[in-house]
Amino acid sequence: MNIPYNRTKIVATIGPASRGREVLTGMIRSGLDIARINFSHGTHEDHLETIQLIRQLNEELGTSVGILADLQGPKIRIGEVTDGSTVVNEGDIITFTINDFLGTREKVQIRGYDQFPKDVAPGELILLDDGKLQMRILETNKEDTVRAEVVHGGVLSSRKGVNLPNTHISCPSLTEKDLTDLAFVLTQDVEWIALSFVRKGEDIIDLKKKIEAAHSNSKVVAKIEMPEAIQNIDEIIKATDGVMVARGDLGVEIPMEEVPLVQKMIVKKCIDHCRPVIIATQMMESMIHTPRPSRAEVNDVANSVLDGTDAVMLSNETAMGQFPVLAIQTMQRIIEHIEQLNYPYNSFNEVESESDTYLFDSICYSACFLAQKTNAEAIIGMTYSGYTAFQLSSHRPRARTYIFTGNKHLLNTLSLVWGVRGFFYDKFESTDQTIKDVTEFLKSRDLVKSGDVVINTASAPIKERGRTNTIRLTIVE
Repeated sequence: MNIPYNRTKIVATIGPASRGREVLTGMIRSGLDIARINFSHGTHEDHLETIQLIRQLNEELGTSVGILADLQGPKIRIGEVTDGSTVVNEGDIITFTINDFLGTREKVQIRGYDQFPKDVAPGELILLDDGKLQMRILETNKEDTVRAEVVHGGVLSSRKGVNLPNTHISCPSLTEKDLTDLAFVLTQDVEWIALSFVRKGEDIIDLKKKIEAAHSNSKVVAKIEMPEAIQNIDEIIKATDGVMVARGDLGVEIPMEEVPLVQKMIVKKCIDHCRPVIIATQMMESMIHTPRPSRAEVNDVANSVLDGTDAVMLSNETAMGQFPVLAIQTMQRIIEHIEQLNYPYNSFNEVESESDTYLFDSICYSACFLAQKTNAEAIIGMTYSGYTAFQLSSHRPRARTYIFTGNKHLLNTLSLVWGVRGFFYDKFESTDQTIKDVTEFLKSRDLVKSGDVVINTASAPIKERGRTNTIRLTIVE
């Protein structure tokens, strides 16, 4: 089956528009790599059905689509408003309360954040509905109410999101709802779990301890969407397995003109630390209702690919849009075009000489360097933990990267990693035999051909499944 294979991966949110077998099959055939399950919406029964269907389709189609379970986090919203909405104007005074209250234009409830009156201070901003409405805090009684003046007015609707860009939010990253959702997710052994509203490295460490206690192999994606996360970005990247630049809330929490450079900075740091990074939110939002993206959206996807991101993500375009399969196909074509014509391949990542893994990392660096110098068709690696795959990917080699592993769970995990295509192989009798086997396998799939130069990396002796310590140049017979 001819499924597109791009180096930059596609993440797509599964929702009412895409959880059916026919649509999801079309998305996978069009190039879907990672299916995002959004726990801000839907029931556990809905999500279980989706997870089971993805795994069935992987078996039927011979694919390795991974699953990213995205926890909601401490999402702050206003409560219900009389008649569903009201209008507030510049200069109006609004009282916010944490008590149950049916909202009016003078008073509304804040839900999901009981510490709100204690955490905020006069002069700080309250942004509603993705920043469409803006208020400045006048006073707080530090118990249950806060008074604010409307700076930019508009329609105030029920259950709209609240952002507090100047406030140090004290509530934990994992809410009671998140803990319930996490317990469910850990029974499904999904490949990736996204933690929302990360602020510091400890947030990631806390989640990892819970994953480890459940004897799960799930890896963590830190969602960057708050100013505090940017301030602590180095410790977050060090603690996590992957990163998502969640530009929706981030674009409200920090000045919007800062987002492009913050995005580039995070991508560069993630590549340097061998952490896969996803660019998310509003990438092709026009395709929720129209069959074509805007020119600006095409540029956004293309520039994210050129920045070196591991993956680009679709949200409402596939969760509730009218054209979920077409959205995948369109994104795939943009990626393919950039990667064929103008991608900055072989942008070698510096190997840290002080690292405990310096010698093994140098092997992966040397493999990519040798592939460039010999114009190799492929780099073929063997791994059980996935470490070699992450290292090879970080150098963004032009040569195709094929990873063979006896760890089936890892195959789906690697679907998020730039340039990596994984295959199951569990013989590992000897280094010579393994290299011969995997080369013949790739040749039978028309992924390499006679006369091609390929670079093999492995551990010797291969039966011990140790760190990569061997490079071999092979000419395919």
